[in-house]
Amino acid sequence: MGVGKIVQIVAVLAAIVAGLWSGFPEAGIVIAVLGAVAGWFIAEEDRQRVLIAAIALSIVSGGLGAIPAVGEHISNVMGSLADLYAAGAIVVILVTLYEKLKP
Repeated sequence: MGVGKIVQIVAVLAAIVAGLWSGFPEAGIVIAVLGAVAGWFIAEEDRQRVLIAAIALSIVSGGLGAIPAVGEHISNVMGSLADLYAAGAIVVILVTLYEKLKP
């Protein structure tokens, strides 16, 4: 298992914990940094999937709150995952742009 895979696993676990535990005040910055680092390690053939997942998560992340008892928790976790993927997508876009523009 490579460094990129470990970072991705830690990032997803951090997003889940941040979504379930609201007493984590630095969750936003931790998720943003882990998402950016994970985005750096995304393979070229997986970049499109990350961008699509970021868009999909941003669309559906708030719509699950109506589920009784667990909806709010699921919505919070999906929101954290959306933030994670958004940070990763920004890095993927920047890396792709760099690769296209480099001489």
